[in-house]
Amino acid sequence: MTVKRGVLAALAIVIILGIAVALSGRELVDSEAPQKADIVAVIGGDYKGNRITKAAELVRQGYAPRVLVSGAGSQYGHFESDLAIAYAVEKGYPREIFVALQYPSLSTADEARAVAARMRQMGVHKYLLVTSDFHTARATRVFRREAPDLEVHPVAAPDPDWNNGRWWVTREGRKTWFFETVKTVAERLGI
Repeated sequence: MTVKRGVLAALAIVIILGIAVALSGRELVDSEAPQKADIVAVIGGDYKGNRITKAAELVRQGYAPRVLVSGAGSQYGHFESDLAIAYAVEKGYPREIFVALQYPSLSTADEARAVAARMRQMGVHKYLLVTSDFHTARATRVFRREAPDLEVHPVAAPDPDWNNGRWWVTREGRKTWFFETVKTVAERLGI
């Protein structure tokens, strides 16, 4: 029986790797040109500041009046949203454009539910969703599924590890591709 489980596990790994390679990096990106919206929603998971600065720049350019900053409380007892806002303020963006959303989150789906609930409370109908370029396709699918009543337009925040889609060039890029691809496969399989 353990040999059978081992064979099944090996087969599952081969299938997952086959799907992962078939997806390639282009399938992970779904980004649009920015357009006018009620708000910019920036989601957590970026510890370099690329997402928050992209979102703040969209406000500066007049695409929306404010940024809803999502972020769980998992960094040394601080909410990621508070750390991200402080970072953006240090970079010269005005604190008053940011709205912190503090909640516990374990997944993009949890995050989508929390963000959508807060946007509904704020009267938002149309929003720009800012996340890392490699995360845009999955995040957009999840947000559309969790909040079909809200109009979402994904805008990519370039991540240097993604290297403009040339993820295979660096070790960090390959890791980014691998983890996002596995998450994409799991999301598509409903796991």
